[in-house]
Amino acid sequence: MIRVRFAPSPTGELHVGGMRTALFNWLFARKNGGTFVLRIEDTDLERSNETYEHSIMESMRWCGLEWDEGPDKGGLYGPYRQSERVKLGIYHAHAQRLVEMGKAYYVVYEKEDREKELFTADEYPEDYVLRGHPVTVKFRVPKEGFTRFNDLLRGELVFENDTLEDFIIIKSNGFPTYNFAVVVDDHLMGITHVFRGEDHISNTPKQLLIYEVFEWKPPLFLHLPLILGPDRAPLSKRHGGSTVGYFRKHGYLDCALVNYLALLGWSVGEEEIFDLNGALSSFEISKISNKNVIFDHKKLEWINGKHLRARSAEEVLQALEEWLEYVKNESLVNAIREDREYSIRVVTMCKEKINTLEQLADFALPFFVTLSPEDFQEEYVEKYLKDPRASQV
Repeated sequence: MIRVRFAPSPTGELHVGGMRTALFNWLFARKNGGTFVLRIEDTDLERSNETYEHSIMESMRWCGLEWDEGPDKGGLYGPYRQSERVKLGIYHAHAQRLVEMGKAYYVVYEKEDREKELFTADEYPEDYVLRGHPVTVKFRVPKEGFTRFNDLLRGELVFENDTLEDFIIIKSNGFPTYNFAVVVDDHLMGITHVFRGEDHISNTPKQLLIYEVFEWKPPLFLHLPLILGPDRAPLSKRHGGSTVGYFRKHGYLDCALVNYLALLGWSVGEEEIFDLNGALSSFEISKISNKNVIFDHKKLEWINGKHLRARSAEEVLQALEEWLEYVKNESLVNAIREDREYSIRVVTMCKEKINTLEQLADFALPFFVTLSPEDFQEEYVEKYLKDPRASQV
């Protein structure tokens, strides 16, 4: 049975790149009758927190991506937070096995300089640990041969082992590194396919070496193209909105965001406007591109406008109310609810002119508040009065 996972780190709000990764994993699982697992990779103690974890889960659910197993649902392969798995000794037990096999070793560091290695050891350096020396566990990389795998999107990728250095698998704070924890967890959770960004390609040979020494069957890998800003740098907040929360806050519809993210690196033919069910019916790995894509805020806004105008005035009004409650604009929510028929007429007039719920709220605001003459700009008053639909309100 197909099992995929989305494994975010709760160190910030959910990036649209992460949401697209979650979306493609979800689509693949649902299309093939598989299981979609949510795993929280919270081993970065300084940056991880529960607020971000809850925000990530809320963003996924807002976009319609429900998981089958996860921290809040449990499952046969839990716990689904890596910090909880650390407490159970899961990673230490596997690291100890590697040491006993001669495939890993301990590294002792200076007390004052945690980057300066004192020596390595094949047995646990208890005396030095008791004296306060930091100790890590490193994986021993073979210096000969090649590590290769067949990426479902890019074909065969080959890496020379002598280009890889020995790497840490257990940090001095006792927590596993990403490359070690992800292998142990994916194996124990029965993950069959790993869909993730192409920035993880360089991690794959290290992970495959761990699979090899444990004699575990690795999952199949697919590395998605990156989402870039207009300057072709990885999309970030300096390019404008880059998180799911940002677009929700600014009045975008969940279905429109999912629609646009599905189009980034995925060819669905001439049809550009669809919902989650439409994406599900059309999803195929063969349609995914291996070329990086540019995030176009204007294209997303256009798609959002298409979704809004496809709805009835009553449906748009309902979406507006829900959004106003989300952004805590109680005064406008209450004003809208005072006379629903009037509010529907306002929305009917306004919805052809806007692309987001935020724009709708701004456009409709004068119809719901009492303003003084000084609050009106002459050119906008004239524009409203000339609109033939103004007489309907």
